[in-house]
Amino acid sequence: MLGNYLPILIFIIVGLLVGGGALAAGWLLGPRRPDAEKDSPYECGFPAFESAHLKFDVRYYLVAILFILFDLEIAFLFPWAVVLPDLGAYGFWVMFVFLAIMVVGFIYEWKKGALEWE
Repeated sequence: MLGNYLPILIFIIVGLLVGGGALAAGWLLGPRRPDAEKDSPYECGFPAFESAHLKFDVRYYLVAILFILFDLEIAFLFPWAVVLPDLGAYGFWVMFVFLAIMVVGFIYEWKKGALEWE
C-alpha cells in the first residue's frame, strides 16, 4: 500500500532539491553590490507619496473571496459533466442541489449589496 506513494515521495523530494538548488545557486553565484539606489523603495521611478502600509477597503477582499467561491464552483462542474453518464440521475440531482445552494448564496450576496461598488 505504501509502495504506491513512493513515486510521489520521490517527486516531492526531487522538486524540493531542484528548487532549493536553484535558490542556493542564485544566492551563491549572484552579484552582491548594493548601493543606495538599489536599496531605495521603488514606485514608478519617483519617491513614494505615502506609507506603503495602508489599509485596504474590505470590499477588495470580499470581491476576491466571491470570485474564488464561484470560480471553484465552475471547477467542480467540468469533472462532473465528464462523469455524468456514469453517475446517472443521482449525480444529476446531487449537482442540482449543489448549484441551488450556490444560487441561493449568490442571490443573498446580491440582495446584501456585496456586488455593488459605490
